[in-house]
Amino acid sequence: GAGKSMLARRMPSILPRLTYEESLECTRIYSAARLLPSGRPLMSARPFRAPHHTVSTAGLSGGGSVPKPGEISLAHNGVLFLDELPEFPRAALEALRQPMEDGMLTISRANMALTYPARFMLIAAMNPCKCGWHGHPSDKCRCAEASLASYRGKLSGPLLDRIDLHVGVRSVEYYELTQPARAEASEDIRRRVEAARAVQRERYGDARVCNAHLSAEMRDKFCALDGEASKLLKSAFDRLGLSARSYDRIVKVARTAADLAGAESIGAPHIAEALQYRRAER
Repeated sequence: GAGKSMLARRMPSILPRLTYEESLECTRIYSAARLLPSGRPLMSARPFRAPHHTVSTAGLSGGGSVPKPGEISLAHNGVLFLDELPEFPRAALEALRQPMEDGMLTISRANMALTYPARFMLIAAMNPCKCGWHGHPSDKCRCAEASLASYRGKLSGPLLDRIDLHVGVRSVEYYELTQPARAEASEDIRRRVEAARAVQRERYGDARVCNAHLSAEMRDKFCALDGEASKLLKSAFDRLGLSARSYDRIVKVARTAADLAGAESIGAPHIAEALQYRRAER
């Protein structure tokens, strides 16, 4: 009840609107899956897919005698939301790893192999323990250490490594629920996101490329760190034992933080912000 699912479902409202090319891509996928809405020949909104944790590996990645797109491809250019992440089958979760890296998913059968685009934003939510009360001031949690380890152990290190932002969401207190809502409108946030994307389009010369999609070569060219930023990241890398993939993700998130702040180069504050989101390592 802390608002994790609500936040996830609001994400499409702050993302840039679909371009015409993105609309065509989504339309092709939904047409192949026979899920194109009646009377809507062209997809106009970013997809938001939220499969239940009982979904099979085939349901997530796609399948059938003539392979159809699964939830991963149906979320292309949009959001794939996995609520109660540790409850998903381990094999289904591991199927996410390759498309998260490559932006595409290949389904092979005896007589054919089909490749579907799968560049999506993964949002996942989980409780701190099986009962959901671990760490709460009320001290209601009665989960044993073995239960905690088992629950969290359902998520592999390589999968967590591929998730850029790890955010803790605290429970909502009574007085907060009774106060008048004071929130920024999604449309205002979207304008800042679109402004940052415009900076990236100009920088990379390609409307389809944003910071998250940079190759290692482009990252090294466009995401140079100043002296203090480099020193801070080296210290964190040694202290936390970060992987090469974590380094790559941190630098890209820091580049985005700099873009949102209107900064030309990546400074120590942007690296510090990106490091704060590596909750799993910390």
